[in-house]
Amino acid sequence: MSAATPIKILIICGPTASGKSELAVRLAHALDAEIINADSMQIYCGLDIGTAKPTPDQQAEIRHHLIDVVAPDKLFSAADFSAAADAAIRNITSRGKRVIVAGGTGLYIRALVKGLVASPSGEGWIREELQDEAGRVGNEAMREKLRLVDPELAAVLHPNNLVRIIRALEVYQLTGIPLSKFQKDHAFAMRRYETLQIGISVDRSLLYGRIDERVERMMSVGLLEEVSGLLADGFGRDLKSMRSIGYKEAAACLSGELSAGEAVRLIKRDTRHYAKRQMTWFKADPDILWFEYPENFGTILEHAIEFYE
Repeated sequence: MSAATPIKILIICGPTASGKSELAVRLAHALDAEIINADSMQIYCGLDIGTAKPTPDQQAEIRHHLIDVVAPDKLFSAADFSAAADAAIRNITSRGKRVIVAGGTGLYIRALVKGLVASPSGEGWIREELQDEAGRVGNEAMREKLRLVDPELAAVLHPNNLVRIIRALEVYQLTGIPLSKFQKDHAFAMRRYETLQIGISVDRSLLYGRIDERVERMMSVGLLEEVSGLLADGFGRDLKSMRSIGYKEAAACLSGELSAGEAVRLIKRDTRHYAKRQMTWFKADPDILWFEYPENFGTILEHAIEFYE
């Protein structure tokens, strides 16, 4: 990746159920491109239905990268994604193909495009879990937990500075990188790639309708059976992958804690909330061009052709 001639990559982003996978496949056909997945749950093997992975037909049409790359009990950070995506981009471009990155995990896309310049925005559920843990075990125990992953920062933090201790632990859980090392090891002064970022804009009521339909379809094609198989294979409910939307509710249903109807209701609700958080993240990026899809496919394609040529 030369600073003088940066590699061009097309990025398709937006909320869940907005049509990113379909658009990426259509563009890949038109542009002679391959697709890199940027969804943090689709990287897990065996989590197929609940993550809405591209269909087998879509994957047969166009080569996809970074789908099914780790087992459900493995951690995969934004730094891991950036490194794996860098390798995939080199592989794709070495064969004369173009690159499309498609997904809804904003932190993954930011890490790839800009590097981990600053510590990422937090995930509320991680912070809440750490705060609950602090209430149980105390500040000193939390600082000792931080010392295991970021001894440099732990050494200068007083146990009473719980806010910074929790923030440092949160960053490490999100990225796998000690907060003290962000500026040293992952600060990039310039863009790593030349990018065209296309966001799919969807009317909220239409998007929520699509989400509801998708959840119903997931249940009808075997989400409960998929989760049952994962549990039988030893992938417990405490894993990060198994706490994701759809999987935690399905596991609760299988254990008798929720009825099937209540599980569906909660999956729909939590997916809507997630889509709202995704839009908040992406709308804050001024580099993203927003289009409705599929009605504006022609315009999107024109922008892509102009970008590459």
